[in-house]
Amino acid sequence: MADGARLDPRDDDAELAARAEDARLIRRVRWRLVAWSGVTTLIVLVILGAALYAVAAGSLAGASEGQLEARVEPWVERLTGTRPDDDEGPAFGFQPGAGNTFLFAFDDAGSPVQLGRERVVVLDGMPDNSSLDAARSAATGRDVRSVDVTFGGTTFPARLLTQRVTYIQDGQTYFLQALQDRSTEVATLQSLLVTLLVGGIVVVLVAFAVGAVYASRALVPIRQSLETQRIALRRQREFAADASHELRTPLTVIRSSVEHLQRHQDRPVAASVDALEDIDAEVTHLTALVDDLLLLARSDSGTVALETQIMDLGDVAFDAAGSFGRAAEARGVRVVVDPEPAMIQGDPARLRQLVMILVDNAVRHSPRGGEVTVLVRDAGPFAAIEVSDQGPGVREEDMPHVFDRFWRAPGAPSGGTGLGLAIAKWIVDRHGGRIGVANRPEGGAAFRVELPAFDPGPGAPSGAAPGPEPAPRGSDSPA
Repeated sequence: MADGARLDPRDDDAELAARAEDARLIRRVRWRLVAWSGVTTLIVLVILGAALYAVAAGSLAGASEGQLEARVEPWVERLTGTRPDDDEGPAFGFQPGAGNTFLFAFDDAGSPVQLGRERVVVLDGMPDNSSLDAARSAATGRDVRSVDVTFGGTTFPARLLTQRVTYIQDGQTYFLQALQDRSTEVATLQSLLVTLLVGGIVVVLVAFAVGAVYASRALVPIRQSLETQRIALRRQREFAADASHELRTPLTVIRSSVEHLQRHQDRPVAASVDALEDIDAEVTHLTALVDDLLLLARSDSGTVALETQIMDLGDVAFDAAGSFGRAAEARGVRVVVDPEPAMIQGDPARLRQLVMILVDNAVRHSPRGGEVTVLVRDAGPFAAIEVSDQGPGVREEDMPHVFDRFWRAPGAPSGGTGLGLAIAKWIVDRHGGRIGVANRPEGGAAFRVELPAFDPGPGAPSGAAPGPEPAPRGSDSPA
């Protein structure tokens, strides 16, 4: 940043507030993603668990009812005449081979009757009158329900099937009740329910944990986007502050020169040469500054397109450095160009601008009688260009800021805009290269640029350089 250009402290407070708001936004979005992950998993597990439990319960109930029907149906067939009278079928009472079921017979009044040869055995609480009433009124004459039965002082869950049947011989109505213990079924369903609950809790916790991890990863692009926007806004504010500062000085000089001319309108033009020269110098400075500002603004918006072609970087450097011959001579500085063929693919206009910026910077920092050297070398995968001067060099504390916009080191020569090296770095970045600065042991600074060398590809003849052969040049040619 140029000296004297400062952002309002309120801008720093606004940026801190924006960072805090962005952090809160990220946290809210993260927790929402985690919540959606966990809740969605929970809903899916509840649906699947309920379906699994219902299927298991239905399967067990169906198997139990089938065993009860198998115990009742033979007697229904005998009483209705579809089975011979001498075939009584399964006996009444408890029968281990028939699914551990009990079979009882009652008349229409609910009193136990003996239809077979076995002695009538009735458990406590039998018959179940509510089941008898339901079977009596049902169109099918059948009722199936779950009941609690007490036997030997122990109450256990059971499934009860009641079947109404009319005896074909005497026309009387009888009720057959088959009973089966459900203790094992209930225990199985309870174990299944506990397994589903514990497993569901574990899966939901894992879903929350995995959701938190993936939410953090998914939010990385958002964080980067917010950070990029924040940096862009900060650079925009800095750009506006720096530009206003840089424009203020030449405009002040022009205004004061114009006021001087207005106060001395009666003087001849020859007497106001100094004021006119000041106006001309500041207009030139303003023109260069505005051009640089427009280029950086277009580069930030991504609207600057490169027109690339295959070229020799040595030719570009020789031509660009040569344009500074007279300006360097006027400052008492000699520009020496030592190029070697180095084929690259890039924008010749931008690369020429790059060399001119580096040479102009070196000339400005070189003392009278000094020398600026421009070297171009083929460094294998890179084409390197190095511009060195014999000036005071760069202070260590200034190294990180050399390529910052509007930054000028204390004691830097006047006349610059503070944008040249920033533009140079932009040109190098757009060409996929890198740029750096270092102090030379013998004194002065050296700027080194490395650009990707042109690869002709496997189809090109070995050792053949595409394009026209570069014109011969001396290895130590002054610009």
